[in-house]
Amino acid sequence: MVKKISKPAAGDSGARKSAPSAKGAAADFAAGLNTSKLAASVKDSAQQIWLAGMGAFSKAQAEGGKVFDTLVKEGMNLQKKTQGLAEEKISEVTGKMTAMAGSVTAKAGQNWDKLESIFEQRTAKAMNKLGVPTAKDVQALTARVDELAAAVAKLSRATGKTAAPAAKRTRKAAA
Repeated sequence: MVKKISKPAAGDSGARKSAPSAKGAAADFAAGLNTSKLAASVKDSAQQIWLAGMGAFSKAQAEGGKVFDTLVKEGMNLQKKTQGLAEEKISEVTGKMTAMAGSVTAKAGQNWDKLESIFEQRTAKAMNKLGVPTAKDVQALTARVDELAAAVAKLSRATGKTAAPAAKRTRKAAA
């Protein structure tokens, strides 16, 4: 497409003689032709590039709607996929948090039971030091009273008499 312009010969200084020679005129004409061919070639190339750009623009306009619709569909598919993954992860995390909450609740319950046991032991110890009977002591005493009441009832039936009521005691006024 593009031709190189040849350099002047080695002995030629490049200076023009005052009278144009036939050889010089032919060379000038050939150089002019080469320049005009070069310009035409550049012009043709530019025209082809312009036409290619116009063709690409036209094709983009014609197929732009199809490409847009395709991109929308792909976007919707991607959104569904990521939404499904997100819901799966949320479900997984919810399960883990529920298990962790159950574990924490169980540990807290165990610690509460230990604290309650320690409190009961210390309270019982303090009440024992004050002379307050424990629930076991009261139960044992109740059982003993029941035994004694049964024995008294048995003796009363055996003798046939009822026990005389106890005499009332009165307090003397302090002087």
